[in-house]
Amino acid sequence: MTSKKTVDSLTQWMIPCLTISAQVAIALKYPQWGLVINMASQPFWLYSGWKAYNQAGQSGILITTVIFTIITAAGIINYWVL
Repeated sequence: MTSKKTVDSLTQWMIPCLTISAQVAIALKYPQWGLVINMASQPFWLYSGWKAYNQAGQSGILITTVIFTIITAAGIINYWVL
């Protein structure tokens, strides 16, 4: 049970820290780094979205998170690969 609480606590800290950091990077004209930082936040968003779906049937959060992850990956490919 402690492990689950640790993951939940870590998730609740990492979502705002990484997402806000990504927005700051974009605002400072480093969109390529903002995308990388944002991608680092996506596992936490996906975990949180999955929990919201399982516990409360909130499919909109999960669907939005999956689509946002795909769009962020496309941005990373655009900046770093192509």
